[in-house]
Amino acid sequence: MQLAVEAGLFDTDIMNDRRNAQQPPERVIGRVIGCDGGRATILSAVSTGSWLATDAWAIGKLISINLGQSRIVALVYKVHAVEPSWNDEAENPIRVEVEFLGEVLDGTGGGAPRFQSGITSYPPIGAVAHRIRAADLALVYELGGRKGVVIGKITQDASIDATVDMEGMLSRHFALLGTTGVGKSSAVALLLRRAVAVRPRLRVLILDPHNEYASAFPDLALTIDGEALDLPIWMFKQEELADVVFRGRPTLPDEPDILREVVATARARYRLPAVPDNARDFASPLLKRPLDHGGQRAGADPASTAQGTASDVATPYRVKDIFAAIDELIGLHELRWPRPALRSLKVRLESLHADPRYQFMFGRANMHETVAPILAQIFRVPLHGRPITAFQLGGLPGEVVNAVASVLSRLAFEIAMASQGAMEVLVLCEEAHRYVPSDPRLGFAPTRQAIARIAKEGRKYGCYLGVVTQRPGELDPTILSQCSTIFAMRLANERDQQIIRSAISDASASTIAFLASIGNREAIAFGEGVATTMRMRFATLAPHELPAMSSRRTVPDGPRFDPTLDDIVRRMRA
Repeated sequence: MQLAVEAGLFDTDIMNDRRNAQQPPERVIGRVIGCDGGRATILSAVSTGSWLATDAWAIGKLISINLGQSRIVALVYKVHAVEPSWNDEAENPIRVEVEFLGEVLDGTGGGAPRFQSGITSYPPIGAVAHRIRAADLALVYELGGRKGVVIGKITQDASIDATVDMEGMLSRHFALLGTTGVGKSSAVALLLRRAVAVRPRLRVLILDPHNEYASAFPDLALTIDGEALDLPIWMFKQEELADVVFRGRPTLPDEPDILREVVATARARYRLPAVPDNARDFASPLLKRPLDHGGQRAGADPASTAQGTASDVATPYRVKDIFAAIDELIGLHELRWPRPALRSLKVRLESLHADPRYQFMFGRANMHETVAPILAQIFRVPLHGRPITAFQLGGLPGEVVNAVASVLSRLAFEIAMASQGAMEVLVLCEEAHRYVPSDPRLGFAPTRQAIARIAKEGRKYGCYLGVVTQRPGELDPTILSQCSTIFAMRLANERDQQIIRSAISDASASTIAFLASIGNREAIAFGEGVATTMRMRFATLAPHELPAMSSRRTVPDGPRFDPTLDDIVRRMRA
């Protein structure tokens, strides 16, 4: 009965409001009939002939509630009819549930209006709700004194730019989440283009497991695949090298310890400043090298560096020296290690050394005797107009991808730290749930540690992290919590939505309800990089700037390439 009374009073109230000169009649759309701490209920009405035009009540739209000197901005998150039946001859009362986002305050003394999150005054019962002004809507998404970079348009009004504070987004890390096929890769390409445009000194390292970003930056990126990669074996830490050598296969009990000892021996022999005549049986004269400035002193006990320090990782050694050390251990009269374990390790290493897929570790890479040329290639020193490195992990053997990702992430942090922030590096981690899964028992521990170190400490040294994943529910929540700006695209999985719900502010929690149904290239952005939570659509990239697997990219109107079975087999072997 009360609803009927409310509905009957509604028409009279609206007609009175439409005679009020302060509110144009086409903008008055309802009245507040209920309110709590963060939400309000608005009573409105639509007719059969006007319901399409009354788009202010569409889910996800922003509306205003007039308080005189200020206007509350609210988000429509639920709409339902009052009566169970529809009347085609008259207006039908509807209830609209809205969530408060903030308020627009009129400037005092001739000052400009401004938007602030949260509200200072709640709307009284009977307050007028109306379509939001275009100027007020622009204020909601204005960055204030911060410099904004345009990345798309606001969904509600395509005439308003969606801007992001690139400095805030990068320096405090960011994440882009969304199910497959919603436009994540093109959104990443857009963000990276904007980032290097406003920060020319920024280096970007893309860990690209699908080999799709090389085509997105033909003018800005250097592509490194398995054939172009030089990452010598001596740049791997003990855990990383063990992951490559044993590749998940069962090991004999002593093999990891033997590997640690023979690597330490090889490092020590490499750093010997000279080899006396009576020690020719200990070190090959071909391995005479000056003392490495960051390494162990000549003659130090190899066992003392068995664990491997940061300087050890940067100190070269020869694979042939590892083989020689194993042979010497096999030939000892008093065995320190079981001969089966020694022979098994040697066979493993010889197998890797002979495998053409691992030539990036054992081929020309081992001609480098310093990390300088390797860092110069990976981190673009000097830039030469190409600040992005697209690292194609998809071309590497699956058993080595985790270890390579660990090395690259660790090097990114170390080079930023060593430069004392002068060299800024952004590590973009595609399919991040592979490397830092939510279950600590899964994944590769050194990769998790390297990425977590960037997330927790990187901003102090100019090393930033970009996380891209289609399964945020499987991503380590610690990593996601360090990302202060999040772009959430369509996510249908309830667990994934819950992860976003826990990260977003309470003032816009209802926004998460839209994640299951927003369109392609649309995202809900929130965090440090934006003024307030916004639903936006990423700008369209030119066709030649879109990510695509090189094997799938076709030339317009050109002949289609159909690989033969021999071509496929050759690529599998490569």
